[in-house]
Amino acid sequence: MTHATPVAIAVLVAELVPAAAFAFAGEAVARSIGRWPRALRVLVPGLLVLAYAVTAVYEHILLWKWLVLYASLPILMAWLLDQVAKSDPEQRGNWRDALILLVLGLAVDLRWFDSAWPHGWEALGKVLLVDAGLYGFLGIRQLSGTGFNFRLRWRDWKTGLRELVFFAPAVIALGLALGFIQPHRNLPSPERALLLWLEIFFFVALPEELFFRAWVQNLLERRVGRRSALVIASVLFGLSHFNKRSAHFNWRYVLLASIAGIFYGRAWREQRRVPASTITHTFVDWLWSWWF
Repeated sequence: MTHATPVAIAVLVAELVPAAAFAFAGEAVARSIGRWPRALRVLVPGLLVLAYAVTAVYEHILLWKWLVLYASLPILMAWLLDQVAKSDPEQRGNWRDALILLVLGLAVDLRWFDSAWPHGWEALGKVLLVDAGLYGFLGIRQLSGTGFNFRLRWRDWKTGLRELVFFAPAVIALGLALGFIQPHRNLPSPERALLLWLEIFFFVALPEELFFRAWVQNLLERRVGRRSALVIASVLFGLSHFNKRSAHFNWRYVLLASIAGIFYGRAWREQRRVPASTITHTFVDWLWSWWF
């Protein structure tokens, strides 16, 4: 997040509190939410609008359309997922899950809501949507098998780095052959390298792995099986990169990202752990940033 101010940092910290609660005490948080009256469960995520309201008031850019959107969208998601939790106790997924995932995915990928935020602060909007998704899928839907638990284990690092080693040689060779990557040397200082790794981990890799592995691949497995779910989720992940680094459909990026998705998906499904795939994803993007 660029142009950080004390207000932006305070809003970001406040937004990270719900994500941290689910990451480190997800089951306890979900049980607590499950004991609330239904109306309260559905209405509580509307409080996420405060992140937008505080930011917009501070920057003098408050618009009612965005205030209504950010107040109503988390509530609508919670209401739909409260319904599907009752109608789909086997958690095989239905149209409500698909609709919510489609809206979240397109909103982030096509930057539908970015104009609501000051330039350089768009990450606050993405974290808000992550919070809404976590609350809905883990707190109300109580979707099992997501692996969104960030009490890191040695096995997470072992799995994540193993998939990186499997992935890198083939994709580097393919990227060079396609002319998509051009090797260069842009080594950052150790401090900058660490900060960049952490930035990618928390604001790029983690949200994408939560979405494509914990939610999309997880739900697909219940419908089409592990192998098909891995392929479909990886292709969807690749397609989400169609407009990256190009004004037109970037088929090379889509191809390479789809292949990367296979290895991220393998890392996640081994122990059903988001940290494992997030580690692979982070190292790929991190190395890419200063070697290619």
